[in-house]
Amino acid sequence: MLSGVSVTVQRGLTPEEVAQRVAAGQVNALPPRSGRTVGEIVRANVFTRINAILGVLLVIVLATGSWINGAFGLLIIANSAIGIIGELRAKRTLDNLAVLGEAHPLVRRADGEHRVARDEVVLDDLIVLTPGDQVVVDGEVVEADYLEVDESLLTGESDPEPKGAGDAVMSGSFAVSGSGTYRATKVGADAYAAQLADEASRFTLVRSELRAGIDRILRFITWLLIPVGLATIVVQLMYAGVDWRQAVLRMAAALVPMVPEGLILLTSTAFALGVIRLGRRQCLVQELPAIEGLARVDVVCADKTGTLTENGMRCRSIDPVGGHDAGEAAEVLAQLVAADPHPNASMQAIAESVPAAARPWTPTARAPFTSAKKWSGISFADAGSWVLGAPEVLASGQLVAEAEEIAAQGLRVLLVGRAELPVDADGAPGAVEPLALVVLEQRVRPDAAGTLEYFADQGVQVKVISGDNARSVGAVTRELGVVTGDPVDARTLDTPEKLADAVGTASVFGRVTPQQKRGMVHALQADGHTVAMTGDGVNDVLALKDADLGVAMGSGSSATRAVAKVVLLDDRFATLPHVVAEGRRVIGNIERVANLFLTKTVYSALLALLVVLWRVQFPFQPIHVTITGWFTIGIPAFLLSLAPNHERARPGFVARVMRLGLPSGVIIAAVTFVTYLLVRPASGLDSEAGREQVAAACLAALIVAATWVLAVVARPYEWWRIALVAASFGAYAFIFLHPLTQDLFHLDSSNTLMMVTGLAVGGVGAVLVELVWWIRGWVFGEKHRFWKSPELDPREA
Repeated sequence: MLSGVSVTVQRGLTPEEVAQRVAAGQVNALPPRSGRTVGEIVRANVFTRINAILGVLLVIVLATGSWINGAFGLLIIANSAIGIIGELRAKRTLDNLAVLGEAHPLVRRADGEHRVARDEVVLDDLIVLTPGDQVVVDGEVVEADYLEVDESLLTGESDPEPKGAGDAVMSGSFAVSGSGTYRATKVGADAYAAQLADEASRFTLVRSELRAGIDRILRFITWLLIPVGLATIVVQLMYAGVDWRQAVLRMAAALVPMVPEGLILLTSTAFALGVIRLGRRQCLVQELPAIEGLARVDVVCADKTGTLTENGMRCRSIDPVGGHDAGEAAEVLAQLVAADPHPNASMQAIAESVPAAARPWTPTARAPFTSAKKWSGISFADAGSWVLGAPEVLASGQLVAEAEEIAAQGLRVLLVGRAELPVDADGAPGAVEPLALVVLEQRVRPDAAGTLEYFADQGVQVKVISGDNARSVGAVTRELGVVTGDPVDARTLDTPEKLADAVGTASVFGRVTPQQKRGMVHALQADGHTVAMTGDGVNDVLALKDADLGVAMGSGSSATRAVAKVVLLDDRFATLPHVVAEGRRVIGNIERVANLFLTKTVYSALLALLVVLWRVQFPFQPIHVTITGWFTIGIPAFLLSLAPNHERARPGFVARVMRLGLPSGVIIAAVTFVTYLLVRPASGLDSEAGREQVAAACLAALIVAATWVLAVVARPYEWWRIALVAASFGAYAFIFLHPLTQDLFHLDSSNTLMMVTGLAVGGVGAVLVELVWWIRGWVFGEKHRFWKSPELDPREA
């Protein structure tokens, strides 16, 4: 038996024993992958604050017998239906992709070892662990071959824990070196994995700046509705001289537009569509709020191996040193391959280039490779101890300089040599007698250069962080021609201060340990950056977990996929620009359309307040404010929310929306009420015809000014945005001029003087809105573009 090894091969469960446990419910049943069930999704979209407010107003309006004025009630159905459909589609996308992205543990049963789905594991199953494997259920180790488990995600302790037979392992930890087998002792809801799965892939909009800003707006509106509604109905009954039916209708007309009913709908829909669009690119968004994180990323930390380069390696040459010959080097490497039960990518490449060992040596001790020490080794009976690892760690002098020169060509260089001490001894490996340099090569991904160029064009910094030799990493980045600057050897960054200074100025790092990767992420975050980290190996897990946005490769270890917020299932680094562009599209467009909804809320509240102060009839009925929202907000907002938008999201969502929404709402309320005061004396409000003429004139003023807010928000212009604004004006012209729509919506535009007055005052309002837009840009230093730049990045399509 090897020193430090506890290996007694255990027999797995028979099919009959598995069936018994399944029948007894002792299976690793986990919560739904996307968090909510269909019933919960339906309830969450039907029983909302917005629907409750609109529902109460609908009942009140229908009590008057005016069915057409209850048309706004269709918003309840639309809000609920679109929200439910969007979230169900996103749930289905997440569930399907999660099946591909989740860990598939290797289970040993009586009929052999098989990869199974995580929810097919049963109590007492034997589960095999190799480096990078996630512990999917709680268990007890029964076999250990130098097994070390990282429990930092559970305990915060950064050093891996050695595990032997009888030791407990908890789900959520992962193997970093060695191998072993553990018996499942807790499955399903009893295991810690159930809690992790529930939190990691829940389909929910957790707290974020965007959601917090919208919630603040909603809370304010909810409290505003009650006093404004009471004051409006009192004024209508006591001072405006109308009956209770007219008073109720006009009170509803004042309150309905104050509710930003479409804002929540469009936010939820935009997030859900973002998940669906990314899913089509084989990109799994494990946490929905990651969409917002995508939009705010300004630094991408990319691991070289498996991200900028392809996963597989090829052994280019084995160069003997120190007077040794190629045959001797090939024999030692063949013995190392034969004695390694779970070879990593480097060892697999070596195995393909050397003949199999004819007579395998007997191993007595093993030291698995770790990113921290950067070497592995095996001690053999009667053959000494041999190590394989980084030349600069195992040797010194001219040999290291020679290895550096080779690495400067973008190649990976390893040194194989005889160790002075057994590999499991304290102070191992001791002095190393070099035998040969092993040169490995990796192909740069053909799409890597274009991806890095995209980030540079978008103002996103790229930091290449690798455990490989610094000069080798530098050679790869020079080949890509995008990331510039001399590579930094992270072994020289021996203090947190040096690490923080270097990561702020340099872009390429080699010989970075897992703890240093995590430290670099923390340093960038402390400097105010939003950091995305990409990786595929177990050495990337800590940095992926702590980054604002962790991005794992689908072929990477199960541990990296488990902690990442985004998984690129097809391993295409070129998908990342699409991921960032989708995040920017969602967040940027939600902010854009929020301007429209806030403007409507402000002018509706102010108009109701002015009516109360002047003690006059409210000029509109509910159907009037309903059609106002159709083409100034509803349809245009939906189309604008789907448009490309590649501007990086910035903090201060509520403040920016208020800068346009508040003054624009004040202007629209003012021009509408001024029109009302101008045309009111010229009409007889006691007659239905007079009220409809006043309503038409006031509505014309409101629509002209409100549609110009749409014209401002739609910038920078493209042909379809101009067509959208023109279509809105055209639709309202049809409604005002066609006899059928005039009769249906209680509008009378036959009084030319009133209509000219309304259009003229509305035109003044449009000019004032335009001035607000330009002044806002001048005062707050915001860039205003009138026309869309002709060049478009293909990723925006």
